[in-house]
Amino acid sequence: GKSTASDMLSAYYARGCCSRELFTGRKIEEADSFETHLNQHNVIRLDIQRFLFDTSHLDIFIDKIQSAVIKDLESEYGGCFVEDQYGLPGVLDQIYAQTRKGFIFIIDEWDCVFRFAKERKEIQKAWLDFLRGLFKGAQYVELAYMTGILPIKKYGEHSAINIFKEFSMLSPGRLAQYFGFTEEEVNGLCERYGIDYAKAKAWYDGYL
Repeated sequence: GKSTASDMLSAYYARGCCSRELFTGRKIEEADSFETHLNQHNVIRLDIQRFLFDTSHLDIFIDKIQSAVIKDLESEYGGCFVEDQYGLPGVLDQIYAQTRKGFIFIIDEWDCVFRFAKERKEIQKAWLDFLRGLFKGAQYVELAYMTGILPIKKYGEHSAINIFKEFSMLSPGRLAQYFGFTEEEVNGLCERYGIDYAKAKAWYDGYL
């Protein structure tokens, strides 16, 4: 459900969406902040696997990501920036300085680089350096949300990004109630389809 969660957040926050109907009647609608955030933010949504579906892309994917996002930004903010040696972070800095509008970053499969480049430490380092340069201390970042199956930790001799709070299947923290099926939802489904709830619970308690 990682990509589904990314799509949901994009639909909720992005100015380019009109997603009120999707969230009407959901619990989020009861939140005081619902109207404040619904379709009110600049969202940059990236699926890293789309830039890295072959090992031959390892040497070019970071440049491709930057050029693709900058091209998209030109249609909305072309008069606010000039491309320079600082790449995407430099462009976003200029946009923020001109507009005072930040961005939400939603990055799916952030860690696929480490699966493709298992033996290429220089590629891993370049990717971590890029993410650190994109996020750390940047005024234009309102929120950065990344999905993956690997932890954000130290890779080899190179320390990873230390600005994220990490949630996993084993340590979901306060997000546990929002993922998978809740007890309330399973109970409702059992009633709907005539399944004994106690039996369903016994089946799945095996995962503990």
